[in-house]
Order: sequence, then structure tokens, then C-alpha cells
Amino acid sequence: MKKTFVVDTNVILHSHQALFSFQEHDVVIPLGVIEELDRFKGFNDERGREARQASRELDRLRTRGTLAKGVPLDSGGTLQIMIDSEIEIHLGYGLDPHKVDNRILACALSLKQQNRNVVLISKDINCRIKADALGINTEDFETNKVDIDELYSGWREMVMPVSRIETFLREEGVDYPEEDLFRNEFLLLKAAENENKTALAKYDGAQKRLLPLFHYNSRPWGVEALNLQQKFAIELLLCNEIQLVTLVGRAGTGKTLLALACGLQKTIDEHLFRKLLVSRPIMPLGKDIGYLPGSKDEKLSHWMQPIFDNLEFVMDRLYKNSDDVDKKIRFLIESQKVQIEAITYIRGRSIPKQYLIVDEAQNLTPHEVKTIISRAGEGTKVVLTGDPYQIDNPYLDSSSNGLNFVIEKFKDHQLFGHIILHKSERSSLSALASELLQS
Repeated sequence: MKKTFVVDTNVILHSHQALFSFQEHDVVIPLGVIEELDRFKGFNDERGREARQASRELDRLRTRGTLAKGVPLDSGGTLQIMIDSEIEIHLGYGLDPHKVDNRILACALSLKQQNRNVVLISKDINCRIKADALGINTEDFETNKVDIDELYSGWREMVMPVSRIETFLREEGVDYPEEDLFRNEFLLLKAAENENKTALAKYDGAQKRLLPLFHYNSRPWGVEALNLQQKFAIELLLCNEIQLVTLVGRAGTGKTLLALACGLQKTIDEHLFRKLLVSRPIMPLGKDIGYLPGSKDEKLSHWMQPIFDNLEFVMDRLYKNSDDVDKKIRFLIESQKVQIEAITYIRGRSIPKQYLIVDEAQNLTPHEVKTIISRAGEGTKVVLTGDPYQIDNPYLDSSSNGLNFVIEKFKDHQLFGHIILHKSERSSLSALASELLQS
């Protein structure tokens, strides 16, 4: 049965391609959505970019007919812009007709009263709740969603004969022709006859071999792996052949710390990269960064403080004097060997031969992550870290964020590596809080 999808503004701001994602069904854009797109189009961020792209697409569709009556789409459906008339009649008492969300609901109700099979598509949870209360079928925008319970972990245990493990250790590798592993997936090998006989391996998909960890004993800038997953993470972060790494874990698991320490080693010690570029999305809980006093660098310092905290931790392990720590960090920043930048200022740049760390990547949409990775020039390594359970973006969740999207799409590519970090190593209190205070 043909459906009529009423699309909320936040869906289009998530991805302007949503206009063409409903196959042979009809798409209705309430006029209030166009008003909101007009307000967002001047923003200097991904929302502004999506708003501008959506406006261009709608303007292009005008050549096919009158948008008010509906124009044909290549998929077989139609796209219509609907004037939200008779708002008070359709909404009834209790909902403010001046709010765009309520006017969108009014359009959906009006279409429903025409006996059309209406579905409201919105990424706003409260809008979906109100729609359900009014008897309107409603859904989230499901494109690019990943089931977090089935998220690729990056490693697994494998039981094999003790003789094969001994061969692996003696010959520094063993053939593995089976097709049941992902490229660059890690393994904890356990002997069938003796569980205490173990080894760590990484699957090389090109050679179809299990290989030992090349960086097994590495301690980048004095930071040592404290558990199995951290050993795997260091291997990925230091391996030159792997150009895209994702690290997922709760607070205190060492994602950002390990990425920074390995980035410093590859940039400062090995001179493999020109600079270490660290970025994170600005997701303010109050007013935006523009309201803060000071220059751009002074504004950014508030949002980048977690990065500086991790830099101080690394330096504290090398320098006992706090003055030396401050001087070293200041030197790295002033010499631009380490550069701190907001995601907003990365779009449009070309980033060659740099070690790029994007922290808190769970707050990015799939399109934003694509934009960032596509900025990577020749010789650049990209590291995305984040916790899909701690999302500040109101229109993303643990299944729809860009970090999970990248993991799902890249998980069997030779240039990609991923690991989920489970154990908190920040402190005993931090580990206990992560365990007991899960929401």
C-alpha cells in the first residue's frame, strides 16, 4: 500500500538525501519545514550545509512542475510542499499553533483525514511522542542505522590445537585460509589441550595468515597497555598500513589517551607525519561557542580541555617537574606539531600527511564523518574515538551515529582497524562508577 511520508526538519538537516529515500511512496514537506531550512541555511556547520543542499534540490525539482501540487520523483513517488492551513482545527486545544513542530503535526493530521496512509518521519523523540498521542503513525529516519548490540568488536577468542599455536609462535605466523575472519581482526588464541597456553594474533586478509603483533611491547611516550584490548588498540594506532582506526569504549577505557600517545610517537619521534591534529565536535549544553569571550583559540580551550588533560597525563609520565610539563605542552602547541581544532573548521580543508584524531565521534552524523574522512590527504591517518552510549546530539542515538556507521561499513577493509575497549583503567573509582551507574 502506498504511503505518504511527512518529513520533519531534523531529518533533512541529518541528510538532505532523505528527500529521495522513500522509494515509490509520496513525500510531503510542510511549509514550516521550509521556514526552518531558511533559518538554518546561514549556519556555518553541517546543518547549514544540509539546509542549503536541500534548498537547491527543492529548487531543482520546481522545474518538474508545481511543488504545491506535487512533482514526480525518479523513484516513482512524488514530492509536495504542503501549506499548513486550518491549524487550530486539526490540532485542537492544548498545542501551540505557532510552533513549527505542531504545524507539522497539523499537516499530518490533515492528510490522515483524507484517508491517506500517513507516516510522520522525525528524529525528534518528543515530536514522535506527540504524533503517537494524536494517532499518527510515526518513525525515526532509519537509514544508516546499525544495531549496537551486534556492533563488530574487532577481536575474538579462537581455540586451536596446541601444536598449531606452537607453530604460530615458532614461525611467527600460520596460514589461515578460512573466510570467517575480518581483515585486521585480532584473536586471542587458546590451546584446546591447555587454556593457559595462549597467543595474540592479527589476521592479515591479503596473505590469509595469522600474524603476531608487531608492536606487542611498545610503550608510546611511556604509556603501557594495561589490558588485552589496549594492546590491540596500540597495534592499530602504530601500524603504518592501517589508515583508519576506530576506538569505542566507555569513559576511562583509554581511547583518547592511547590515540594521543601513539600520535605523538608517530609524529614527534618517528617524523612520519607533519603534525598531530586533534579535533572534537562542539556540542554545547548551553549557549554555543560563539557566545564565549576571547579569540577562537581561547573559545576552543573550554571544549578541548579533555584533550589537554590527556596531554598532561602523558607528559607527567616523562617529566616530574610540572613546569617542564607546561613548557613541553606549550612548545608542542606553539610549534604546531600538535594542533587542536574544532570539527567546524576542518570541513573544506585538505589534510595531507597528518595524524588526525577525532574525539567524541559518536556525536557526528554519518554524513559529517564521511566529510571528515574525505578530507584526509595522502599519507594521513584518521583515528575516531567515542562512546555510542554517551551522545549529546539530540538527533542521534546509539544506532544512528556516524561512528557506528563507519565501523559497519569499513569492518572488512585492509586499510581499517577497530577495537572495543571494555575495561576502565582511569581509576578504581572510575571503573566502579562505569559499572554501577550505567543508565
